[in-house]
Amino acid sequence: MTQFSDLGLAEPVLRAIATQGYTHPTPIQARVIPTVLDGRDVVGIAQTGTGKTAAFVLPLLHRLATEPRRAPARGCRALILVPTRELAAQVADSIRDHGRFVRHTTALVIGGARPGPQVRALAPGVDILVATPGRLLDHLGAGAVRLDAAETVVLDEADQMLDLGFLPAIRRLMAAVPKQRRTLLLSATMPKAIRTLANDFLTDPVEVAVAPAARPIETIDQSVRHVDGPAKRGVLIDLLGCPTVERAIVFTRTKRGADRVNRHLQEAGLSAAAIHGNKSQSQRERALTAFRAGGVTVLVATDIAARGIDVDGVSHVINYELPNVPEAYVHRIGRTARAGRSGVAISLCDPAERSLLRDIERLIGRTLDPDGAANAGVETRTETMAETTAEASRRGRAAGPASRAAAPRDPAERRPPRRRSRSRSRARPAAAAAAGA
Repeated sequence: MTQFSDLGLAEPVLRAIATQGYTHPTPIQARVIPTVLDGRDVVGIAQTGTGKTAAFVLPLLHRLATEPRRAPARGCRALILVPTRELAAQVADSIRDHGRFVRHTTALVIGGARPGPQVRALAPGVDILVATPGRLLDHLGAGAVRLDAAETVVLDEADQMLDLGFLPAIRRLMAAVPKQRRTLLLSATMPKAIRTLANDFLTDPVEVAVAPAARPIETIDQSVRHVDGPAKRGVLIDLLGCPTVERAIVFTRTKRGADRVNRHLQEAGLSAAAIHGNKSQSQRERALTAFRAGGVTVLVATDIAARGIDVDGVSHVINYELPNVPEAYVHRIGRTARAGRSGVAISLCDPAERSLLRDIERLIGRTLDPDGAANAGVETRTETMAETTAEASRRGRAAGPASRAAAPRDPAERRPPRRRSRSRSRARPAAAAAAGA
């Protein structure tokens, strides 16, 4: 079995790895690290939780250890672009841990934080710059940073980074880096359409895939519950009340949906918190800290915000709403069954989402089981709720308009009061929201 000492990494980097108790690289690390050390561009495809971050952080630190030199003022030697603030912080933590014996400087440039300290950190130049696209573009436009000295560019979570919402910002940033550079793209999935876009930024890349593209980890028990929309709320509460649920992430498609589901769970007495792009950086950090510490056992998240969640011990992932993009399903359920453990992924699918379910099943090459072990313990409640909903509908039709008007609506289907909606900031266009994540 390959050891880290076989990969050609510098002694200070190996010492930091040993200090953390690691001796053997993961498959993605064993294949990507030597390729990067050879100076090649790389597309690395591996599932979430397989060590993709260290696969690019370690060779970057190796280069700093073996080729020490100062970056120019306001410049950087390595640029790492990530889609979310949480993922940026996770990458910065990895650089700190693995680079403890390598002299280096790192700057973190993310939205949701004050720009002043970031400008001051960038002023003398840094070895490694970790950034989200929107904020970095702001600093570039203001002249607070220059990218013309970057030797290596890393696009982490590449499929999300190059989605249409991020692409304009990415193109502008890539136009500012030297043509002679190394470019690394790492992701859990790399759909063909996204690979075409990625090829614009790569020169004769080596593709390293250590698992079948878009195939979830086999130790995840995946299943689906066919549930009418109004019944989802009760089914979710029942699922989260099962004793086997130790720590769970619940996914919604929208930020408003995440807040609504979080509110329902708290009203049901569950310890829950929401994380999405409209939350401030401090709110997101508090929610993640509480989730890691066990003070919060349920985290309700949107797809983009969840990209930076790196928490061990997530026993369940529940798709309250199916994603519009099937590849996002793989990212979602990859939050469980990490580090060789098993996990459970349950999707709640209403009739309007059947086409999304078919897209997911085509992508992963299997049909999701409606009777999987993941659904044990909720059968009676789910069927009862579905029957109750159908019976209520029949009664409403029989009684006429007056009865239907008087019938209470499920809170999940109510519109928020107009007064509250005016107090909230307007939603940004998708592209702007993505670029400023």
